[in-house]
Amino acid sequence: MRGPGAGSWRPGTWIAALLIAATAAFAQRPSNPALLIPQTAPELDYVAVPNALTLPQGTTMGAPASVAFDARGHMIVLNRGPHPLMEFDADGTFIRSFGEGLFTRSHGLRIDRDGNIWATDVSAHVVMKFSPQGQLLLTLGTKGQAGEWNEATQSHHFNEPNDVAIGANGDIFVVQGHTPGRGDPRVFKFDKDGNFLKTWGGKGTEPGQFEVAHGIAIDAKGLLWVTDRENQRIQIFDQDGKFIRQIKYAGLPCGLSIGSDYIYMVNGFTGQLLRLDLDGNVLSATGKPGKGLGEFGEAHFVAVSSKGEIYIADTVNSTLHKFVKK
Repeated sequence: MRGPGAGSWRPGTWIAALLIAATAAFAQRPSNPALLIPQTAPELDYVAVPNALTLPQGTTMGAPASVAFDARGHMIVLNRGPHPLMEFDADGTFIRSFGEGLFTRSHGLRIDRDGNIWATDVSAHVVMKFSPQGQLLLTLGTKGQAGEWNEATQSHHFNEPNDVAIGANGDIFVVQGHTPGRGDPRVFKFDKDGNFLKTWGGKGTEPGQFEVAHGIAIDAKGLLWVTDRENQRIQIFDQDGKFIRQIKYAGLPCGLSIGSDYIYMVNGFTGQLLRLDLDGNVLSATGKPGKGLGEFGEAHFVAVSSKGEIYIADTVNSTLHKFVKK
């Protein structure tokens, strides 16, 4: 065995290195440099602030995967640590954690009108619904098994579900297909009880097809906005899957928060937060790749508080970024 020193073998070092390598591999940083050219836009009038959250002593948070706010202004952070769902009040005070032992690799998060919490597990291939109290109410998919959804054969499988959105009538929309060049990227529609209704999509570059269907959100008109990441676009559909239009962007569109005045979009490994108007036109942007304040490893998902604060989950830098108006 080699003695102590800079080149010595330490189990913890090797484990950490393997975890970092696995994270980087799963995150699929693109090799095509054209995908990493940032969106040109005026500077957004927001600035990053340090120490977005204060955790109780002895409590740790894993890499934030997504973030969402409920009607009370409470924030839920979905992360890749031992306490996968963490709740904070409107002042940022930690309230509780839940969901322990239920996730393999957390990914997307939404809160519906009744305060139910919906989370996707991209590696376990399931979507889970929790009550506001944190009780698991519903699981869509077959945990630990990837495959096809086929009612005729009773095959109820997702293949890397990324994000979820809930319609005004309770219909459930799931986008799947995380890994470029693998799987079957598409949109699924279920009724409020989790009964399968329909699906559309498939791999490709034509309207209605996807390379990676990464994020989904619903606008005030009830239209579905789907971030088609490596195809560098948002595709918009009605709730029956009819293609309406597409909007092209530079970078890697990942996640959306649609508000009453603006849409905020995060641009993945391009390291940007973008403000869009309600038609999807770019108004302004901020951020760049890096490890400093306001810089991103991967700008993954975004949410806006009732106070207008913007929070961004960064899976690579293991950071929950907070931006406030200048």
